[in-house]
Amino acid sequence: METISFGTDGWRATLEEFTAPRVRMVGQAVATYLTDEGIAGPVAIGYDARETSRGFAEELSRVLCANGFDVLLADRDRPTPLVAYAIVDRDLAGGLVITASHNPPEYNGVKFIPEDGAPALPAVTDAIAERLAEPEALPDDEHGTAREVDFAEPHADAALELVESITGTTDLSELTVAYDAMHGSGRDTTDALLERAGASLERSRCERDPEFGGGSPEPAAENLGYLIAAVTDDESDVDLGIANDGDADRIAVVTPERGYLDENLFFAALYDYLLETESGSVVRTVSTTYLIDQVAEAHGETVHEVPVGFKWVAEAMGEHDALVGGEESGGFTVRGHVREKDGVLMALLASAMHAAEPLDERVDRLLSEHGTVVQDKISVACPDDEKARVLSDLEAEIPDDVAGTAVEGVNTADGFKLQLADGSWLLIRPSGTEPVLRVYAEASDEDRVQELLEAGEELVAPLV
Repeated sequence: METISFGTDGWRATLEEFTAPRVRMVGQAVATYLTDEGIAGPVAIGYDARETSRGFAEELSRVLCANGFDVLLADRDRPTPLVAYAIVDRDLAGGLVITASHNPPEYNGVKFIPEDGAPALPAVTDAIAERLAEPEALPDDEHGTAREVDFAEPHADAALELVESITGTTDLSELTVAYDAMHGSGRDTTDALLERAGASLERSRCERDPEFGGGSPEPAAENLGYLIAAVTDDESDVDLGIANDGDADRIAVVTPERGYLDENLFFAALYDYLLETESGSVVRTVSTTYLIDQVAEAHGETVHEVPVGFKWVAEAMGEHDALVGGEESGGFTVRGHVREKDGVLMALLASAMHAAEPLDERVDRLLSEHGTVVQDKISVACPDDEKARVLSDLEAEIPDDVAGTAVEGVNTADGFKLQLADGSWLLIRPSGTEPVLRVYAEASDEDRVQELLEAGEELVAPLV
């Protein structure tokens, strides 16, 4: 059986590996870590819509209570960011969420969120991994207690207040939004928040289905055909489309003119919009578009580039008091909110942005000013235990040019990012959630991106 290890965003595994005894070991490790660090207070426990998630959450609850911690257990499956918000709002010791996010239904996972509501950094997850052990128990009279709580309403109140402070209003009464929950935890949460702001809703896949309709709750364009059709149909009265992944910490946006709006373009539009009323730097990952840098430069602001993983985004946002942080996979948060990606909050903010000015118009203006930007990525299968060797071998194989263009620089913050003389770039890095290497490319047109991706695959495939 494989070792329990915390990757980019917690420990995820198939249900053959992700078992109740091993989940209890994680719960004990968290209890021991909190005790050793002198971190006191209740612990929040949330879970997603998978068949096994409530049961695993209850296992964690029993272990934490047996170690003397009171537990606030979500009354139903809820988005991960609601747990993060509850930790900060209620001054808790931390929280645990049972979720495998966008992974297929045969997976599950668990993540620990520290007392600041931001994703746990490696120093914390390493300390937890070192404490993995069979559960212990205090005497019965020292046990904590568990109670079910509603994490949704306090988060909704905060989201409405924050978005109103940014936009001046949360009146969406003139907007019709099509919302796709992908059978995940965003249902009755994201759509309920939009409806509370006055939007008219057209819902799809807003019923709980632990099998996610036979697919994965990943809000990629190929999985959102119905939503895209509903928004782009010339006869439709839908103004905007929103989708969340399985635990609703990420967002996908669909517009009438573009259909699926590339997350990089949404990020640039979001930052540009926020800069109309506030100032501040931006945090982006190495895999995120340079269009962000161009928007920042136009406003005299600074960009902070970090490795892939929202924990690094969150850390940099705290260090620099950044206005917004995000990544090309659709995870974003803004200053004034918890430093955890939040697809529920972003659904409200995206809708408010669109009500003020159609997103297509803002994106058109940005591309007209800064030039066309296209990005794509592919995956190359690579076992987890081979990733370090492949990257080590790749270091000796970095070419002087890629697809006929000179390599001007190499960024090693996360894998190898080759910066080319024509302004395009190629990134090869290990996935933290799947047994693959990711190959990313960005250029000024689709053909050039595909050329770079092919070159990247040819570079790394022989090493695997």
